[in-house]
Amino acid sequence: MIRSMTGFGEAERDTRAGRLRAEIRTVNHRFFSVNLKLARALERFDPAVREWLRALMPRGHVNCSIRLEASDAEGGSAGLRLDEARARQYLQALTDLKERLSLPGQVDVAMVARYGDILVIDDEETVSVEATDVQAIVETAARSTVTMREQEGLRLGADLEERLRGIEVAMAVIEQNAPARLVSERDRIRRVVSELLDGIQLDEERIAREVAFLAEKWDISEELVRLRSHLALFRESLESNGGEPVGKRLGFLVQEMNRETNTIGSKANDAAIEHRVVAMKEEIERLREQVDNVE
Repeated sequence: MIRSMTGFGEAERDTRAGRLRAEIRTVNHRFFSVNLKLARALERFDPAVREWLRALMPRGHVNCSIRLEASDAEGGSAGLRLDEARARQYLQALTDLKERLSLPGQVDVAMVARYGDILVIDDEETVSVEATDVQAIVETAARSTVTMREQEGLRLGADLEERLRGIEVAMAVIEQNAPARLVSERDRIRRVVSELLDGIQLDEERIAREVAFLAEKWDISEELVRLRSHLALFRESLESNGGEPVGKRLGFLVQEMNRETNTIGSKANDAAIEHRVVAMKEEIERLREQVDNVE
């Protein structure tokens, strides 16, 4: 089963220090990338949170935020406290800026309140949070995200399989039309040479050698064999149950499919085959777009 790199998950957990709330959003990325937003009391867990996330989502860009609603001694929610000293610093800095640049307007509460760090949770820095609680909520939210990524992966897999079938249909038509090219070219050579010789007997052996040369030059059997091999490996990766990321492998196979298709196009020398090559390249491009979001 493949996974998408797009997902969302959240979790809550009551602890002795208060209620933890985690939210995770993921999007596609070539490697593992994480952006953490942690409550001040949880900042010491930053390296550990990254590793917990990497273990469950080894590829993709992860946005993870964890909030803490601290509790007071009676078990209720701790109140907010104004950091007055910091608020005064912001007020002074903004007032100085207004005067120096002769800016219009007033420095008011709404402007100063935009700086969220002037409001802090009582004793936030001294709140003791257990690592096991943080790990539990991170992994719960991450597993919820993984579940969504797997569901999205099923839809991606169905679309990718449809693209593979489209490529195979085009390949079948190409294989059917390929031999006719040589017959058509042989007849064309005979007609042109006969007109030039004006009644003189044709050298059938020379024509046969020329057709044999073209047969080798236009031969696409190797490209078709390799393309079928890439399709088989692609399907094998889609159906893999190992749990390992396969997005990079699929991306490589798409590149190789495109290479073989380009070679077939360069050897086509036939309008019907060229049209099918264009159709194959369109399907391969759709494959590439979808594979970019596979973990």
